[in-house]
Amino acid sequence: MDGTVIVTDGLDRDLAELRRGAHFWAATSIDERIGLLERMLPRIRSGAEETAAASARAKGYGADSPWAAEDWAGGPWALAQNVSAYSRVLRTIATGRGPLDASAVRESEGRTWVDVFPASGWDRLLLSGFSARVRMRGAVGVEQTLARAAGEYRGRPGKPAVALVLGAGNVAAITALDVLHKLFVEGQVVIAKMNPVNAYLRPHFERVFAEFIDRDWVRFADGGAHVGSYLAAHADVDTLHITGSERSHDAIVWGIDGQAGRRRREDDPLLDKPFSSELGGVSPCIVVPGKWSPADFRFQAEHIVTSKMNNSGHNCIASQILILPREWDGTERLLDEIRGVLRDLPPRHDYYPGAESRLAAVRDAHPHAECWAAGSRLLIPNVADHDDILLTEEVFASALGVVRLAGGSTADFLRNAVEFANTKLPGTLGATVIVHPRTENAARNALSWAIAELRYGTVGVNCWSAIGFLLGYTPWGAYPGHTRQAIGSGIGFVHNAFMLEDIEKTVLRAPFAPAPRGLVSGSPSLSPRPPYFVTNRTGLATIRHMTDFTAAPRIGKLPAVFASALRG
Repeated sequence: MDGTVIVTDGLDRDLAELRRGAHFWAATSIDERIGLLERMLPRIRSGAEETAAASARAKGYGADSPWAAEDWAGGPWALAQNVSAYSRVLRTIATGRGPLDASAVRESEGRTWVDVFPASGWDRLLLSGFSARVRMRGAVGVEQTLARAAGEYRGRPGKPAVALVLGAGNVAAITALDVLHKLFVEGQVVIAKMNPVNAYLRPHFERVFAEFIDRDWVRFADGGAHVGSYLAAHADVDTLHITGSERSHDAIVWGIDGQAGRRRREDDPLLDKPFSSELGGVSPCIVVPGKWSPADFRFQAEHIVTSKMNNSGHNCIASQILILPREWDGTERLLDEIRGVLRDLPPRHDYYPGAESRLAAVRDAHPHAECWAAGSRLLIPNVADHDDILLTEEVFASALGVVRLAGGSTADFLRNAVEFANTKLPGTLGATVIVHPRTENAARNALSWAIAELRYGTVGVNCWSAIGFLLGYTPWGAYPGHTRQAIGSGIGFVHNAFMLEDIEKTVLRAPFAPAPRGLVSGSPSLSPRPPYFVTNRTGLATIRHMTDFTAAPRIGKLPAVFASALRG
């Protein structure tokens, strides 16, 4: 301890009230839980403008900036989407059925897969061409998958418990979504400690969760690491969930004194409580060689830049390493298009604490790095040293490194790319694969093998894997296998509206090209340029309309959504 004094009376009182409330939450009927969710949506909708504006101000731009689209997508829209997902699934269970339709669960390629998205007709309209399915672990079969889902509501409820959620500071919705997961999937009441970086969101969350606070089911707290440590060790906290860094996890579990290393080696933790986590890593974006049109190069350059520059790269799932085929004649063409996108983006700065020093470390390692803004938007077009900082550390800022790998055929390149991603890059949260439909058709077995072998909790095919964070139906977490002694990208899955167990990974898919060009490329859909693209001219307006629709669906609202989206 460094002598910092924290006032604990209020925290102790909150935890005592939550301890009493835990028993009442456990006894709350499914119908009342559905009602609580449905009553959240109007509060999300009415406060959406103010919530998104607060995030924009904190990042240094105006609420009307094109960048503010990310504050809507990763804030009010994500929260409304997840609340709607839980509500829809619980309504299904309330009728006496299981959460999943039996037709959604099937065996393929020797494993059990669950179709989780689209989950409704609205999904098919708003995100046409997007789909997701979950691969279950090992020998878990269809019947076991169906039987084990949603145990909290099907005869296997958890014991009344108090959970501590240690909030993330980068994306607005993270803390709120983790609270929802603890409440509705694990049946636990929650004290959520806000991250100091975005503690300004606390009053917005307290308004959205007002009914839960009134009934002693949720509390929010402010403070730094000392408050988090106090709460984590408190006798009235039963379980923990953290979104952050591996270092944060290790500091809580093993300590930061001279005995921390010994404790980890001997598995003698300071904190021995059930612990789930989502901790990031170095995420790859793998581009499979193929015959692309000029429009394909531009669109995918926008896609790749979005996956890095959204939120200035302050995302645990930001694409930090772009893996390109060394022999592909499109590699330099794609990099030139990426440079053009980086050059033309509106100005902003890397706001997250420590970003300046992390970017400086990248520039020190790469004196000739391309810089497309004042000290940021770094592009390192040829990372060759396997000990490079971009390959060994999560930069958590606006720096993109490029690794070029050999491969005389599509299958050879994919084998090399998968081996590199699995063995050289730390972290297992998410990976993105970009492949032209004609290439996929010609090398279907090789691509299926690559998707199966990538050891990541979410694999996005022509879809930035981060989209899995937003949808609610798509479980979000690291690939299984980490332990508290080697925590990696974390343990467990959240945002799991179907309440699946035995999850191995989620595979997302999106159209390779937007409508109507997708008809030519072999990926037909109604989707225009996605509104979350950093280059989308109407992204802010589109996501505002989508938030309003998701919180209160009415068919009469769809024309405004589509009209805005088609202009993007």
